[in-house]
Amino acid sequence: MAVLPIVRMGTPSLAERSVEVTEFACQALYDIIQDLKDSLVAYSGAGIAAPQVGINQRIVLFGFDHNPRYPQEKPVPFTVLINPVITVLTEETVDAWEGCLSLPGLRGKVPRYTKIHYSGFNEEGEKIDRIAEGFHARVVQHECDHLDGILYPQRIVDMRDFGFEDILWERLYGVPYQSKR
Repeated sequence: MAVLPIVRMGTPSLAERSVEVTEFACQALYDIIQDLKDSLVAYSGAGIAAPQVGINQRIVLFGFDHNPRYPQEKPVPFTVLINPVITVLTEETVDAWEGCLSLPGLRGKVPRYTKIHYSGFNEEGEKIDRIAEGFHARVVQHECDHLDGILYPQRIVDMRDFGFEDILWERLYGVPYQSKR
């Protein structure tokens, strides 16, 4: 189908709550999901939410075997999640660095719950019901925030932990930044 342009921070639609999907197993939904898949792969994302490509619907995709933007992370199962609901299973949080396709070149340290339950539907309208921990839980929370008009900088506790990736490189990866020139 198509790789869609990513909507960037500052675009008013990214701050809006997305609408529920009401029709499943239809060509219009399949087309949106294929475009989201194509875009996710093209931009090397860990996940993508429909609002990030200008579609105001409660649809997220996430998952990878290996991701160059998060090379140290374990695989996350590829999932199409529609109309998601998250339930926190522990009050324990962990601060970790996040990036976002809608904020290119930036990273921030964000607290996220370490264990969640999420449910929703796939494109066929079949129920999804899972427990996620660690990075998997972080990705789901990040992507579902997009559906409520929340970007990760809104979750950062200390703004000294937010900046451009090349400036923060050594803090992020423990090695000096190597320019790609």
